[in-house]
Amino acid sequence: MGKRIVVVGTQWGDEGKGKITDYLAEKADVVVRSQGGNNAGHTINFNQQKFALHFIPSGVFFPQTKNVLANGMVIEPIAFFKELDDLAARGVTRFQLFVSDRAHLIMPYHLVLDGLWETFKGDAAVGTTKKGIGPAYADKASRNGIRIGDLIDPAAFSLRLKASLAVTNPVLASFGHAPYRYEDLYEPYLKLGERLKAYVTDTSVLLNEEIEKGSHILFEGAQGIMLCIEHGTYPYVTSSSPTAASVPMNCGISPMALTDVIGVTKAYTTRVGGGVFPTEFEDETSRYIRERGHEYGTTTGRPRRIGWLDAVVLRHSRRVSGVTDCALMLLDVLTGLPELKICTAYELDGKLIENIPGNYLQYSRCKPVYVTLPGWKEDITAAKSLDDLPENARNYLAAVERYGGVKVSLFSVGPDRTQTIALKQFFQ
Repeated sequence: MGKRIVVVGTQWGDEGKGKITDYLAEKADVVVRSQGGNNAGHTINFNQQKFALHFIPSGVFFPQTKNVLANGMVIEPIAFFKELDDLAARGVTRFQLFVSDRAHLIMPYHLVLDGLWETFKGDAAVGTTKKGIGPAYADKASRNGIRIGDLIDPAAFSLRLKASLAVTNPVLASFGHAPYRYEDLYEPYLKLGERLKAYVTDTSVLLNEEIEKGSHILFEGAQGIMLCIEHGTYPYVTSSSPTAASVPMNCGISPMALTDVIGVTKAYTTRVGGGVFPTEFEDETSRYIRERGHEYGTTTGRPRRIGWLDAVVLRHSRRVSGVTDCALMLLDVLTGLPELKICTAYELDGKLIENIPGNYLQYSRCKPVYVTLPGWKEDITAAKSLDDLPENARNYLAAVERYGGVKVSLFSVGPDRTQTIALKQFFQ
């Protein structure tokens, strides 16, 4: 019986999901990206090399592994091929890659609209990566999108492109932006479609065949649950759902197929862009964490906001995504700090609450309630087991379990693939 494991981020993204996926991918038969686009950035370190993946699943480094971009994704073909070319230039050429014919296309006007919408919103701007993700999903929802399967069919692409431009160009004109000409897009994108065609298939059929075979499948999450359009800090969220619950719909498989959900949690918390962040602080300690943790966006390069670990957020993510195991990342970054804090509850208008308000203004008034734990000075980067950690580091892991309500089954003591310690075997 194969395992079907979902890796999700339990915070606002950037938790280290790529490292956990890479760690598990070696024993997986299939690795799947189910949602989002190149607004995601997964950093993987091994053999003194650093790779930043945006579209391509982390299983690309294992020739025997099938890598799937499922129907829930939005794909910008120029950036997609640039990523493939960059991997090839570094010797990564032997891989199996499959792209869903039902995934949606990010067109040049989506990138333009992303920037225009952010500018128009002014102080209410979400802080998107401006990769066209939101406008592409908006077109999908309004039935104005173009799918990968359309792109590889000249007649279908012509029909869908004309329909899309008929709606999009008046919107661009309202911003004072020049319209896009059908003639300027049709032929260049047909050529991209010709190159893409070799990868395109019905990935729902592929995945269900792998499930029937008993294959081990790893579903690689993008962003984090607190950026979920349904369960995140709306409106400061992404345009899709990064929860495990979204995986079956975004991949065309049964919800009953999933066996485990690993919630990746940074040992502290970070956030990029606007939005409420109750445990955020900025002082000498936050700057220490930012530099030690290299907390700058993989996709944007923006410095990340820093906060203490928030167990309210972790419990929320556990509940809405069915998290069965926690992977605690970047534990080594906290080495050297005299004391550490974990938020266990909030104070809202003088009352103690233990859940996240759905009302954004209420959430913005929440003040964190902390427990304080002693830190450690010992270097933990060479640790190979839980027993190798100093007592205070072990106590910190135990506190995360206690206040987060989920078992820590993996933890990371450094950026390299070998610096991940599993307390449980997932693929056997």
